[in-house]
Amino acid sequence: MLITVFAGFFGWVYEFIFYYFDGGTGEFYMQGGNFLPWINIYAIGAVLIVLGCWKIRQYPWVVFLLAIAISGIVEFVGGWLVYTIGNGTRYWDYNTEILNFGNIEGFVCLRSVLFFGISALFLMYAIVPAIIWLSQRMSKRAFLILAITAFTIVMTDEIYNLLASKFFNWPDAMEFYRSLGWEYLT
Repeated sequence: MLITVFAGFFGWVYEFIFYYFDGGTGEFYMQGGNFLPWINIYAIGAVLIVLGCWKIRQYPWVVFLLAIAISGIVEFVGGWLVYTIGNGTRYWDYNTEILNFGNIEGFVCLRSVLFFGISALFLMYAIVPAIIWLSQRMSKRAFLILAITAFTIVMTDEIYNLLASKFFNWPDAMEFYRSLGWEYLT
C-alpha cells in the first residue's frame, strides 16, 4: 500500500518538473487527474516492478532491464487502452515531447523507460527497504494504520475522480483545478 502511495506521488513530482521544461519553462502544468498529487500509472508500474523484480533484486542490471520492459509494457498497454476505449483520448503523447527518441505510437519512448528503469533502482534499493525498515521499527498496528490510511485516502480520491464524479456528474479534480487557474497539458 505504501509503495503505491509513494510511487504515485513520485510520478506526479516527476511529471510536474518534466513538463515545466518540456513546456518551455514558461509555467508549471498540473498533472494527473486527482485532487492529490498522485498519478495512478506510476503506482501500477511500481507494484508490477516490485513483484517482477523482488526475487532477482541481488542483480541490479537485471532489475534495471526488467523494469524497462515492465514499464514499457505498462505504458504502451495503458496508453493504448485509454486511446482505444476513450475514442482517441491520450493522457500522454510522446509524439509532441522533447527527447522522444525511440517513440512507439506516442505511447512509449526510450527516454521514459530509461527514466523508469533508473527510478526502479531507487524503488527497489531505497524505497522498499525504507518501508520494510519502517515496518520493523513501528508496532504492527501503527504501521497498518499508517499504510491503510494513506492508501485509503489516495484510493478514495482515485475512485471519486474515475467513477463518482462521472456517475453523479460532480466536478472532477481537473475541473476543480482549472477553476483555480491551473493549466493542464492538452
